[in-house]
Amino acid sequence: MKVIGLTGNIGCGKSTVAGMLRELGAAHIDADAVAREIRQTDGDARGAIRRRFGTLEAPALGRIVFADRAALRDLEAILHPPVRDAVRARLAELAEAGVPAAVVEVIKLLESPLHDACDETWVVTCDEADAVARLAASRGLTEPEARARMANQSPQAAKVAAADVVINGSAPIEETRQQVHAAFRALMARES
Repeated sequence: MKVIGLTGNIGCGKSTVAGMLRELGAAHIDADAVAREIRQTDGDARGAIRRRFGTLEAPALGRIVFADRAALRDLEAILHPPVRDAVRARLAELAEAGVPAAVVEVIKLLESPLHDACDETWVVTCDEADAVARLAASRGLTEPEARARMANQSPQAAKVAAADVVINGSAPIEETRQQVHAAFRALMARES
C-alpha cells in the first residue's frame, strides 16, 4: 500500500486535497479527527486533559493552547502518542484489506514518527492572506485568533523543504486538482 503523508499549515487546503485523493480511491485518515475521538472516548487522555486544563471543551482548549506554547506542548504530549498508535493501527488494517493507497493528514507530520510510515510527503501551501480568510470563514476565527494559531506552526518553507510533492492550495481549484491527480498517478506508477 502506498501511504501519502499530507501536511501543511492551517487553512492551506489539506482537507480539500485529501478529498481529491479520496475521489481517486485513497483511504483517508485525518489525525485531527482521530485526536477528537480520543479526546472524547479515551479515559486516560480525558483525565489527563481535565487535570491539566480544567476542561475538555474544544473551544476552551483552543483558546488556552493557542495562547500558550507550553500548554500546546502539554496537550500534544497527552494526545499524540495515542493518536500515533491509532493511525498506525488503521494503516495496518487498510494494508491487510488490500487498499492500494492511503493518505494520512497530519498538521505536524514532519515532527512526528508517523512521517516514517509514509512513502511520500505532500505539503499543501497557500498565501497567508488565503489561510486567514479560510479560517475566518470555516471556523469563525477573528484575524488575530487565526494568526495566533498560524504562529504555533512550523514555517511553511520548512515543510516545503522536506516535501516530495508541493501542492499550491492558493491556485484555482481545477489547477490544484490537476496537481493532485498528476502526483497521485506518478506515485501509483512507481514500484514498491
